[in-house]
Amino acid sequence: MQLVTISKELNDTDAQMKRSQLEAAGFHPVITNGGTALWLGTAITIGGILLQVPESEADDAKEFLETPPASAE
Repeated sequence: MQLVTISKELNDTDAQMKRSQLEAAGFHPVITNGGTALWLGTAITIGGILLQVPESEADDAKEFLETPPASAE
């Protein structure tokens, strides 16, 4: 199974939240490459946390993450 990166996060909490949202929607996300960020007045990215899905789900999963949630009125 080929995995495709659909999001790169610096914060583990953000990555876990997106993973949970994708799982609830029926996708099969995987978090890999836990990384760090170095802060020296500005953010310098080192590594990162990759959110990946199977290649067959990549386009739909990206669209899902980019779609704003429906408001509960």
